[in-house]
Amino acid sequence: MTTARDLMTADATCVRASETIVEAARKMADLGVGALPICGPDEKLHGMLTDRDIVVKVIAQGKDPAACTAGDLAQDSIVTVAADDTAEQVLRVMSEHKIRRVPVIDHHVLVGIIAQADVARTLSEGQIGDFVETVSTES
Repeated sequence: MTTARDLMTADATCVRASETIVEAARKMADLGVGALPICGPDEKLHGMLTDRDIVVKVIAQGKDPAACTAGDLAQDSIVTVAADDTAEQVLRVMSEHKIRRVPVIDHHVLVGIIAQADVARTLSEGQIGDFVETVSTES
């Protein structure tokens, strides 16, 4: 049985809640990623920061990205999956919440991230099409 741990990209790099949006954007560029988990000093997950968040919630609103922090954009609730969840559970969570990336947690510790590309490597062509269509449609 395939689990979230089998699907995930391990060693996810966090952006600290105290880091500025400029620092977060540089980290995304350096890593070649479009999203980073937001972690506090306690190493607990506070949210996810996407490149879209930076554009829509900071730049488009005229906020100063050097003064705004990643923590300012952290969500009140964050969707995660457990490392031992099955691939089917992961797909259900991502589809229900229409998300393209989901953090993987093991005993409240971030251990990885699953992105659409990670899921696509393990699904049949039909499942991939259904999954992509589900997470890509507007609510």
